[in-house]
Amino acid sequence: MTRAERLAKVVAEHELDMLYVSDLVNVRYLAGFTGTNGACLVGRDERIFFTDFRYTERAQREVGAEWERPEAERELVPQIAGRMHGRVGFEDAKLPVRGLTRLEAAAGDDVELIPAGELVEGLRAVKDPEEIERIAAAAQLTDEVYRWAIEAGLAGKTERAVARASEAKIRELGAEPSFPPIVAGAANGALPHAEPEEREIGSGELVVFDMGALLDGYCSDCTRTFATGDVDDEAREVYELVERSQAAALEAVRPEASGQEVDAVPREIISEAGHGDHFGHGTGHGVGLEVHEGPRLATTSDDQLAEGNVVTVEPGVYLPGRLGVRIEDLVVVIADGYRNLSGLPKSLTTVG
Repeated sequence: MTRAERLAKVVAEHELDMLYVSDLVNVRYLAGFTGTNGACLVGRDERIFFTDFRYTERAQREVGAEWERPEAERELVPQIAGRMHGRVGFEDAKLPVRGLTRLEAAAGDDVELIPAGELVEGLRAVKDPEEIERIAAAAQLTDEVYRWAIEAGLAGKTERAVARASEAKIRELGAEPSFPPIVAGAANGALPHAEPEEREIGSGELVVFDMGALLDGYCSDCTRTFATGDVDDEAREVYELVERSQAAALEAVRPEASGQEVDAVPREIISEAGHGDHFGHGTGHGVGLEVHEGPRLATTSDDQLAEGNVVTVEPGVYLPGRLGVRIEDLVVVIADGYRNLSGLPKSLTTVG
C-alpha cells in the first residue's frame, strides 16, 4: 500500500471526502516532491498533485505515476479549490490564516472545509524500512563527526568554533546539519538550548554537545556530554545520574508504551536524586523528515509508541550557573524493545 493509499484510508475513517495537504514536508512524504511550491489533494479515489510552471519538469521526475498532475498554473489556490468537493479536510496546524482565507474565497458552495489536524504526521510517525535506514545513515555520519571532533579536541577552542567546524565537517561528508549544533561548556551547559558563544572552553569542565545530520532528506539527532579534564564530584555525580536515568528510559521503550510512561522513568530517577526541578524538558521526540516530529515522550504526551517509530531518548539535568548534562540516543522502536542508532559510548569521556 502506498503512502497516498494509506492516507486515503485515514481520510475515509475521518468521514472526509478529501484532504488538502499544503505542508511541504507532508507533500514530500506523500508524493516525493522536493520543490518549494506544491500541494496535494487526496480523496478516496483521487490523488492530485499541484505545482506551478517552475517545477513542472521536477514534478515529472519526482512525482509517481499514481498522481494526477494537472497542467501547472501560476496561481495554485483557484486550481486546487476547483478540484475540491464535499467535506475537505485541511492541515489547520500548518495552513496560515491568510492561506485559509484565500482557500475559502476560492472554494465552491459545495465545499465544506474541515480542520483535520495532523493526519499525514500520524502516518509519518511510523517509518518504513527504507526510511529507517536513511535515518540510520544520518546517525552514523553524526557519530563520525563526533569522533572527528573528539580527536580534534575541545579545550582551548571557543564553543562557536567547535560548532562551526562540526557543521563544516558534516557538509564535507555530504550532508547538512539537521539543526545548528549546540556546544555549551560549564555554566552555559545549564541552558538546554544554549547557543554557542565566543567563550573559550576551559580545562576540567563539562561540555554539552548536541548535533545531527540531514542526509538524503532524513535527520539524525544525538547529544553527548564530555569532560575536558578532571571534573569535581558534583559534576561526576550529575553525569552518573543522567547516564543511569537514560539507560532506564531506553529499557522502557517498547511498542504500546505511552509517551508519558517512558518520560516518567528517568523523571522519577532524577527526582529521587533531588534534581526534579532541574529536568524541565521532555524525555524525547520523534525524528524523520524533520528533526522534531511525533511521537513525543513527555509528561503531556498523548502518544503511544508503535513499531517503526524513531525517537530520541534524552534526559538531562541542568544546574543554573554551574553545569548541565544531557545524554541522547536515537532509537527505533522494534517488536521487542528498541534498536539504538547512536553508536558513541556513554560513559564519561575526557576530551583534551
